[in-house]
Amino acid sequence: MHIEQQFSIFMMNKPGVMAKVLDEFAQEKINIIAITMMDSVEHGVMRVVFDSPNKARIVLQRLNLPFSETDTLCVTLNNESGALASVIGKLGKNHIPISYAYCTAGAKGGKTTGVLKVANVEKAMKLLEQSQKKQTKSQPLVRKAKSARR
Repeated sequence: MHIEQQFSIFMMNKPGVMAKVLDEFAQEKINIIAITMMDSVEHGVMRVVFDSPNKARIVLQRLNLPFSETDTLCVTLNNESGALASVIGKLGKNHIPISYAYCTAGAKGGKTTGVLKVANVEKAMKLLEQSQKKQTKSQPLVRKAKSARR
């Protein structure tokens, strides 16, 4: 779990615009960690978390695209049903508002990354870390029988 800069990039809602922007990031070898796109009749908003935010900022300035930056909470999740629901539920029970959330298709080790825009990133992170420690402590140690260890 960590905090990442997310870029909200505002662009014209016309064919080829998104492809051109993504091409620019690819040419600069800037990897996309997570992305979501929403549109309206007149414009689209691409929300992106990059592996190199400083390089991405330079590309966006060069392209003269309007954008904003915000801190988001990135949570590594098991790629299974209910993983995101569990995190969202813990935040909800502790009255931490969530503006929006999205997930990657996959991350290291068969995991997925949940990107959460929350009102208080530090508070959310602390709460989830405490919850994770409690879960780890309460998990019983299960050992395989000697015959199954081979």
